[in-house]
Amino acid sequence: MTWDQAESVERLLPGVVRRVLGGGEPQPWWVPRRVLTVVSADVDTGAGVGAVWMVWRPQSARAREYGGILEWYDGQWRSLGVGSSEVGDPVDAEVIEVRVSGGSLSLTSRSDPPRSFETAPWITRAHVYLGRDVGHVLVGERRFEAPEGRRFVVAWKGPQISRGGRPVIVALGRDGTELSRIGPLDSLDSHTWARVRRELGEGGESGELG
Repeated sequence: MTWDQAESVERLLPGVVRRVLGGGEPQPWWVPRRVLTVVSADVDTGAGVGAVWMVWRPQSARAREYGGILEWYDGQWRSLGVGSSEVGDPVDAEVIEVRVSGGSLSLTSRSDPPRSFETAPWITRAHVYLGRDVGHVLVGERRFEAPEGRRFVVAWKGPQISRGGRPVIVALGRDGTELSRIGPLDSLDSHTWARVRRELGEGGESGELG
């Protein structure tokens, strides 16, 4: 990641959030997608947090993914920083896969020193990948329709004591039937765990996972 790239991406974040809130496309109209593509953006106005997922030079061998977290603070959307990584292999989720991609201490930590680093909320950004049979997803009490690209970003705010935790995430079919879920401390979704147990049982194991 170069400083120029990171700085350019971070400057775009508040505008992306404002377009999403206004019902528009998150992609800046003046930025060609071959230069920078906004994969997904999420804004939770109730929690006052947002997240943006972008890819720099998506068709290039040196393409990079960028993710940013924002918080509504002191009357405006403020960036909490941008992270970057190489673009990995495409994720082929059977039902649902969640990858926590970044987190940051809430800006409220600045208003209540010195114990604020222990008490301020923690804001998390995650990338969610979906199988073809998923119609929509529940992240806590929030509902997300499955996008055409089968992947989206989501942000949430929680107590810092549970840093790394997450809301219950449920994948539902187009008819509303639950297909799988991931609890706050689960490493795999329930559909995948069930398949693993079946495979262990068929292999002569007890089926118990330690």
